[in-house]
Amino acid sequence: MAIIPQPRLFGWEEIEQLGDLERLRLVLENLPDEELMRDLERERKKGRDDYPVRAVWNSILAGIVYQHPSIESLRRELRRNAQLRHLCGFDPARGEKAVPPAWVYSRFLKKLMARQQLLEVIFNRLVEQMSEQLPDFGRILAIDGKAIASFAPGRKRQEGKVVKRDGRRELDADWGQKTLRGEKEDGSTWEKVVWWFGFKLHLVVDATYELPVAFSLTKASASEVKQAHRLIDQMSEQLPAIIERCEYFLGDRGYDDGKLHTKLWNGHAIKPVIDIRNMWRDGEETRLINGFANLVYDYKGQVYCYCPQTAQRRPMAYGGFEKDRGSLKYRCPARHYGLSCLGMDRCRVKGAVRIPLKEDPRIFTPLARSSYAWKSIYKKRTAVERVNSRLDRVFGFEEHYIRGLKKMTLRCTLALLVMLVMALGRVREKKVQNLRRLVSAA
Repeated sequence: MAIIPQPRLFGWEEIEQLGDLERLRLVLENLPDEELMRDLERERKKGRDDYPVRAVWNSILAGIVYQHPSIESLRRELRRNAQLRHLCGFDPARGEKAVPPAWVYSRFLKKLMARQQLLEVIFNRLVEQMSEQLPDFGRILAIDGKAIASFAPGRKRQEGKVVKRDGRRELDADWGQKTLRGEKEDGSTWEKVVWWFGFKLHLVVDATYELPVAFSLTKASASEVKQAHRLIDQMSEQLPAIIERCEYFLGDRGYDDGKLHTKLWNGHAIKPVIDIRNMWRDGEETRLINGFANLVYDYKGQVYCYCPQTAQRRPMAYGGFEKDRGSLKYRCPARHYGLSCLGMDRCRVKGAVRIPLKEDPRIFTPLARSSYAWKSIYKKRTAVERVNSRLDRVFGFEEHYIRGLKKMTLRCTLALLVMLVMALGRVREKKVQNLRRLVSAA
């Protein structure tokens, strides 16, 4: 049985004193779920309708809004709270008997899992509606992979052994790892490898409003770069307005891939702002720029010039990106900063030099890595980390009892749907000034 655990949602008390039923009303009134409801009702046809489709669906959403850790916890609240039953759509004349038994929820969640595509259509529709309400929604996107550990024992590989699925044990998850690196106060570096058994949520979010835009769920061992390619293609097909609006695509060094840079810029005119790994394995600190004997660059994209007479090295001044030429412009530091250079007359760089992006697409990007703008934009990547943290602490992914890829995918989809529809409801109620606080955990 899929679990719908939800700790606190958006910290409504800090925004205004909305009652519990008002929060659920906000979700029910703004969620475009009519197509899903009609499809479920067509399947039921003229069968018994003791527990209406819409009422059961609304109660599952209530379980998310009110942070119930299990279906049983939700059912207890429904039996206790007549107002909640009425708002969900259960027959008030039946009283507590209107609350569905556990097996009804089990069957209903299986039906939802079979309609994952319809749920994703709802998600995309919410993204589109949010982009209509907020003109800059989607301008800056950030991506990250989030580890979702399974609390089932990590199984060993059993070649050739067929294990029967009983809905209890974990047969879809596998082992993933993430390497954490940092620098100590004394300048020395540290490295730690973290392993987990479970899944990985690949999430693209709007870095301004900290709201989800696209997602996929895979086994823990899945490649983040491959999923980034897949999500970009998915957004290009399903959310073309977002792709057209996007100017910057942010990611940590796990997404450092030349093909991804090329796809973003050449394919969609999106500037990649992705941290870089040092792939120079031969101990090189710098490399020569083609066509120049005294110009070099390091793996972080900083360009230097050597004085032809004294061999003194200076960082060149960044002069901007020339889109029509597909190149970055760097100026002579002596001329730009008014410095003394004894070899100025002998230097080939009289004013500026242009470095084409094709020199190295990973290192030379449309937004130069050596520019202040790159550093400023890249700081916004932490938005996706805050969304991931919210999923853990606010939506209960730190502790759960879900087994199986389909169940976990449904669980993630429902959480992201609620996150989006809550924000959309506040925007429609002209509470945009509270949106940033609304999507922040208390």
